[in-house]
Amino acid sequence: MCFDLGYGENVLYSNACHFIKDSQDNSYSKKLDLCYQCVDSQESSMSDNLLRCKNCLDSHFLFSCSGCSFCILCSNLRNKKYFILNKQYTKEEYEKIKDEYIGGSFSKINNSSKLFKELRLNSLNKENSNIHVNNCTGNNIWNCDNCKNSFNIFKSQNCKFVNDIDSDLRDSMDLSCAAEGELMYEGSSVSGHNLFFDILVGSSLNVLYSIYCLQNNKNILGCISLRNKSYCILNKQYTKEEYEELVPKIIKHMNEMPFVDSKERVYKYGEFFPSELSPFSYNETIAQEYFPLTKERALQQGYKWKEKEERNYSIDILSKDLPDDIKDIDDDIIGKVIGCEHHGECNHKCSEAFKLIPEELLFYKRMNLPLPRLCPNCRHYERLSQRNPMKLWHRKCMNEGCKNEFETSYAPDRPEIVYCESCYQKEVI
Repeated sequence: MCFDLGYGENVLYSNACHFIKDSQDNSYSKKLDLCYQCVDSQESSMSDNLLRCKNCLDSHFLFSCSGCSFCILCSNLRNKKYFILNKQYTKEEYEKIKDEYIGGSFSKINNSSKLFKELRLNSLNKENSNIHVNNCTGNNIWNCDNCKNSFNIFKSQNCKFVNDIDSDLRDSMDLSCAAEGELMYEGSSVSGHNLFFDILVGSSLNVLYSIYCLQNNKNILGCISLRNKSYCILNKQYTKEEYEELVPKIIKHMNEMPFVDSKERVYKYGEFFPSELSPFSYNETIAQEYFPLTKERALQQGYKWKEKEERNYSIDILSKDLPDDIKDIDDDIIGKVIGCEHHGECNHKCSEAFKLIPEELLFYKRMNLPLPRLCPNCRHYERLSQRNPMKLWHRKCMNEGCKNEFETSYAPDRPEIVYCESCYQKEVI
């Protein structure tokens, strides 16, 4: 049950993670080992509930910390050891009191989660999470130059309105999940050169309106599932001369007789595929995660909507009846139907019930973590709620006396304390 996972081993219920091993329930993180419930974190080990942390070891419930070891419920620390609630302790003192906050007890972890929410609200937040950037706006941008209104991108330059970019993207616009290419526009999961209006097209050149053409295609239009092909239109082979003569005629025809959808929206050449041609309903896609719509609103905008499926099962044990401590959980819990704490009453696509598999139970015991009370879907949405939206607002630094202004993914009505980068570094680094 992992999505957008790269170079992983023994990983469960995670998304947008790379170079991760023996870990579970993580999102948008890299280079983790033995980690649980980490979001926007990297290069950490034997830790849980890290948010925007880097290079942490054996730590729990940390926010925006780097280089920390043996820390609990802390924020904005750098290269610290044996801290609890941002207070320094000796190793001996730390070992004596750490069990008050962590361990295999669900009640302790639940209490620490509440303390962590309070801690985050009272902590300083930098205007964005960008690192080593020049002339960029957006969030979670690393090692980039001149990228605007972009999110979760790495090692790219001269791009705009792009998100979830792996690396080496240049001179491109309006892309989602792209890498290693240039001069690409209106695409998803693409890499190459001169790719326009494509889905899942990789390592290719001069491709228009094509889908699932993943390898070494050149000069194709309107094709599906081709490999190592050139000069094809609608999966039919043409000569170079025929192709170059037909493409302008097709573009002219698309402009003169465009597709008009059920909402009378016009799709001439230059528009992406109409959404009503998608085989997926709106609430089946990750669009619902970032831009949630009600059923009524989705249908109004012309999207399909998938109704909840009726399932035939009986709950063996309610989440509230699970033993508090992982030490009291026997192997016979495997395969039992556990009722989700949300009971399907949330907006998280709650499955209402879930089961444990042997590898999952082994992980909880190895990490001394209590069993979850939420189904995997609800846990996924709980993690996503810790991330800022892919949207920018113009704001002023909240540090008294500072006049700096910036674009940030923190909405003006949010309760967090948001500083410009210079003020934040003076306080934290």
